[in-house]
Amino acid sequence: MAEERVEKNKIVTFVYTITDEAGEVLEQSDIPNDYLHDQDERMFPRVMEALEGHQVGDTVTVTLTPEEGFGHYDPSLTFSDDLKNVPKEYQRIGAEAEFRDDTGQAVTMRVTSIENGRIELDGNPPFVDRTVVFIINILGIRDSSAQEVDSGQPVEPAQTSKPTLH
Repeated sequence: MAEERVEKNKIVTFVYTITDEAGEVLEQSDIPNDYLHDQDERMFPRVMEALEGHQVGDTVTVTLTPEEGFGHYDPSLTFSDDLKNVPKEYQRIGAEAEFRDDTGQAVTMRVTSIENGRIELDGNPPFVDRTVVFIINILGIRDSSAQEVDSGQPVEPAQTSKPTLH
């Protein structure tokens, strides 16, 4: 029977590496991740487009400009406060805290600077303003459930077992 391919409403399990244009590794995940193809808002559209039609075992490389990926720097996603107003566990460079905006959407902010009694937090994505290269290894492909299609995301944990054969 033919191997399943990445297509709409398939759950795709993968590992990935993100590099800059020079090939320097910026982020890597060897822990399997999964997404609902052609629907999951957590996945960049250009990455899904590049994965379309591929099968288990394939490695797909796709370059994303800032417009296609992490976007451009937004100064409105920064925040400054007196250091004394911030809990001790967040008083270090790189510490992350989650806040909710006016619409209830979660925004993760990282401490980027502490000086002169002030702390600076930045909610911009870590690779903002950068062209990045995603290298994706497809580990599994399976049919999605009705619940997953309704929610737009996988509800079962990522699996690295053989894909379901039909």
